[in-house]
This record gives sequence, structure tokens and C-alpha cells, in this order.
Amino acid sequence: MANLADLLFGRPLASREEGEQKIGVFAGVPLLGLDALASAAYGPEAALTILIPVGAAGLVYFGPILLVILAILTILYFSYRQTIAAYPQGGGSYTVARENLGTRAGLFAASALLVDYTLTVAVGISAGVGALVSAVPSLHPHILSICLGILVLIVLVNLRGVKESGAAFALPTYLFVGTLGATLIIGIVKTLLGGGHPVPVESPPALPRSVEAASLWLLMRSFASGCTAMTGVEAVSNGVGAFDRPTSRNAIATLTAIVLILGLLLAGIAFLCRVYGIGATDPQSTAYQSVISQLVAAVSGRGWFYYTTIGAVLAVLALSANTGFAGFPRLCRLLGKDEFLPRIFANRGRRLVYSHGIVILALLSGGLLVLFGGVTDRLIPLFAVGAFLAFSLSQAGMVVHWRKAGGRHAHASMLVNAIGAAATTLALIVVLAAKFTEGAWITILLIPGFVVLFYAVNRHYRHVAAETSCKRPIRTQDPAPVVVVPVKGWNTVTEKAVRFGMRLSPDVIAAHVGVTDQEIYGLKRDWERFVEAPLKEAGQKPPKLIAVSSPYRRLFTPLLNLIRDLEDQHPDRQIAVIIPELVETKWWQHFLHNQQAAGLKAALLFRGDRRIVVINVPWYLGEPHPAGAEVGDRDGTTAVP
Repeated sequence: MANLADLLFGRPLASREEGEQKIGVFAGVPLLGLDALASAAYGPEAALTILIPVGAAGLVYFGPILLVILAILTILYFSYRQTIAAYPQGGGSYTVARENLGTRAGLFAASALLVDYTLTVAVGISAGVGALVSAVPSLHPHILSICLGILVLIVLVNLRGVKESGAAFALPTYLFVGTLGATLIIGIVKTLLGGGHPVPVESPPALPRSVEAASLWLLMRSFASGCTAMTGVEAVSNGVGAFDRPTSRNAIATLTAIVLILGLLLAGIAFLCRVYGIGATDPQSTAYQSVISQLVAAVSGRGWFYYTTIGAVLAVLALSANTGFAGFPRLCRLLGKDEFLPRIFANRGRRLVYSHGIVILALLSGGLLVLFGGVTDRLIPLFAVGAFLAFSLSQAGMVVHWRKAGGRHAHASMLVNAIGAAATTLALIVVLAAKFTEGAWITILLIPGFVVLFYAVNRHYRHVAAETSCKRPIRTQDPAPVVVVPVKGWNTVTEKAVRFGMRLSPDVIAAHVGVTDQEIYGLKRDWERFVEAPLKEAGQKPPKLIAVSSPYRRLFTPLLNLIRDLEDQHPDRQIAVIIPELVETKWWQHFLHNQQAAGLKAALLFRGDRRIVVINVPWYLGEPHPAGAEVGDRDGTTAVP
């Protein structure tokens, strides 16, 4: 099993090796930028799809809409640069909002991001698989299986460590950037050489006729859909801790590279769509072609370069889910550390990653994929809601941060973040209004729901801390407990438990529940011979044997009744129940023995009686016998517990 785990996840890493798992800019771009970069493949198409009813005029409006998106993207870039510089330990939306706007604002930012990361994984994988199936229709019956297979692959890569996941996704990321970037450069050169009217190698489908006028509402909906191109930009500020030193400088350089590449891709796609006359086609139509597919075919035809580019696009779309796996576990770690999620989320796994967060994200996103059959187009509108809520709270928090910090450059920095807060809040309002009936209302319910969960977890931890707080000196005069040892027969397992009980207290009671009179008689005979006689001869007080008959073969009820009677007889003393337990050293041996010890322990603990202490005394198969002890059955009466 250890060899299999090493093969799947790599060898365990010691805590001192954490520095070796830090990443630089080259690995940071694919690790934290896949979601943002992949949005260049679907963000423009999402905006153009809304403009289909206005026909060719849609391309006229698409340019200004994308310019607004690029302007907001630029504002976000400068805002998050300042956030990274101000919070070099990791300045995600949760941290910034909580420290500057209060706990509630921070939890709303965290909730929005958790929802956004989950959707990023589910929709990213399904979008990639959907594009693959559109290219290879024979795979359509296997959509869900392919989605779940990709999800498992991404989970395994992330469980292997931060550095490994960055390296694994570097090739498809840079292939995507290289091929799509080359397409844009070739297209722009052809446009310049053609006097602004390039001749397409393969003509795109003709734009449909206009069936309605371009209303303000339609333009708002197009803008809201196009805003999906900005999801994932916050991932770098959430993952600052993953970078090697100088941490802030590497994080800012990575953010710069991601935003610059994304901005150039979006601008290039918008420009070439206009000059080549490329618009969106109906996704439900059998003649559907993605905008990227039309663009690459128009620029270079459908040769090897086309298929290489489309293959890179499909890979990046499917693997863009990795951004969620980079951010979700780190956010869960902060929430666990602050006791708004179970503390286990703050623990690192064998490869120094936050394994529990990775597994929970896989389960949540996998559940979405199963629920929607791997086709999650209806969830795409939910993307921007969580992202822009987190953007707005983070930028508003930075405004308060600079006001508190003061200094020579504080006013300029505060102005940048104020503009960012205003822009993202306005965008959030537009997205909510435009996408509310398309499913954004679900997010409005989910985000407060997570916040309620956070407060419930925190309330429990505060209650436990208050109840377990001890501000007094340790007690020194507590009476010894009354010790109860349930025994089935006299053997080495029982002997070990009884000897341990005699070290705790002079008052030890061996409790036996017998089904037949012969069984009880046999144990009493062994008890007199092997326990009472030797101890009396040594001048020690022997444990008292209490045998209870149970003709209906009930075990736990007679024992619990006996313990309750002892509590009544000794109201000022604790009752220590010592449970002898046989421990199997091979996994298959577990099925050859009853597990009554575990059942009895559970029955005692679930009673909630604070005077009862349960102690397990294990006997391991193969454990050496004490010196002078007989090996094997004693007079044939030994019974394995």
C-alpha cells in the first residue's frame, strides 16, 4: 500500500522541505492563471452569443463592450498589485475584507470565493469536454465519464504537491498561449497587408439577420456574460504563500503576466472578429462552431495548426479547473485556522498541500457534474456573481486599509482601490440584474448559506473552548476510581487489563456476563485458581468477580446496569471501565473476530455520563507473553474476547 501511495502521490515530504515546493513565475502562471487565461476562449463568445439577435450589428457593439471589460480588468490589475504588496503573507479577499471591513464582510467574501471556485472546477471541466464532444460527436454518450476522469486526474496531480501541479499544467498552458497568440499575430499581419480587409482561408458562417434592436438591456446582458473573462484574476492574491522568495515580487510578476496575456488575447480576438466578420453561432444548432474555431480556421485554415490550436484550447478549458484547486484549499486553510471551518482544513497532507480542501472541492464539483450530467452551461452565469462580490469586498477593504495606514502614497493607493471598488460593484449590480432569472438567484441563496455554516462552526468551537477552559490548579486529593474490567474468560488479554486496573485503584471489579451456568462456573473456578489465590498469597487485595447471567445473550445491557449501580454506590468517585481488546495485526484477521470491545466503548461514551472514564488496554496478536506465563488455553477455558 505504501508503494502504491508513493506511486500515485509521491513520497511523503517533511515539513522542512516546504521551501522546495515554492514556485516561481513560470510555474505560477499555469498554476494560478489557467482559469483567467482559459476565459479568453469563452468570455468573448459568451458576450457575442447574447448579441446574436442583433445580427451583424452585434460586432459593432462588441468592441465597446470589450473595451469596458478591459478597462475593469486593468483597474483590477493595479488594485490587486497593491493588495499583494500590502499583504505579502497572502491578501485574498477574505483576509482583506475581514481585517478592514469586519468578520461578516470577510465571511461573505470567503463564501463567494468558495462558490466561485467550485463552479470554476465544474464548468471548466464540462466546457472542455463539451468542446471535445462537439469535435468528436461519437464521445457524446460518455460526457459524464470523461468529466469525472479529468476531475480525478486533476485531483491526483494536485495531491502530488504545488510544484508538481504547476509543472504538469505548464505545457498545455503555454501551448495554448503560443498557438492562440500566433493565430492573432498572423491574423493582424494579414489584416494590415490586406488594407483592413483580410481574405479568410475558410470563410466563417454568415452572420444572421437582425431580429431585434440593440436595447440597453441586451447590451447589459452581453456585458454581464463577457465579465466571465475576468474570473480567476484574484487567484494570485489568494495564493501568494505558494511563491518562492521574493514572494511579493514573484506574485506581482505572475499577476502581471496573466493579466497582460489575457488582455492581449481578448483585444486580439475582438479585433479579428470584427475584421473577419466572426460572430457567435447558436450553441443548440447542429451547425454550431465556437468563435475560436471560426477564427483559427479563417486565419490559417483547417490544417495541422488548426487542430493543434483547438487541442490546446480544449486542454486548457478542461484543466482551467486547476485554478480552483489552487485557491479553494488555501482559503479553507485560512477559515479552518480562524475556526470558521473544521480545523482539519488547516493541516497539510503528505505532500505539504492542504489535502482535505482538495478532496472536499473534488466532491462538491463532482456532485455538480453528476447532478447536471456533465453539461453545466446553466451554471456559467453564476461565475461572475461570486467573483465580483469578492472583488468588491476586497477593494473596499483596501480603501479602509490605506486610510488606516496613511503615509506618502496612501492617498494615491486609496484612489486606485476606490475606483476598483466602484467599478466592480457596478459590474456586480449589472451581472445580478442581467443574470438573476438565468440562475444568479441560486448564488444569492448559496453565499449566505455558507456564511451561516461558518458561524455555526465557529460557535461550536467557542462553546468547546469555554467549556474546557481551566483556570484553577490541578486537584491533588481526588479518590481513586472504582475500576470495572469486563471479562469473557481468563486469558492473557484479560490478565493484562486486570493488572493495569490494579495499578490504578485497590477497588477492581471484574464483570462477566455469562450465557450458561457452566460458563459462569468455569470462570469462577479459574478466577479462584489464577487470580484470588496468588494475590492473597502475595498479600494483595484480589479483584472482585461479579458474574451476571444473561440467558437471552444480551451483553451490553447487563454491563451498563452494573456500572449504573456502582455509580449509585460511589457518588463521589469516578468509574474507570477498562476494556480488554484484541488487536489484529493483519487486515484480514479483523473479519475473524467479533468487535464487541468497540461496541461497548461506543455504548459507554454515547451515554454522556461524565463520571465514566473508558480505557482501552490492547493485546496485539503476536505480543510476547509475560515471563513465567503459560502459553495457550488454561484448563481449556480460554475464550478470545
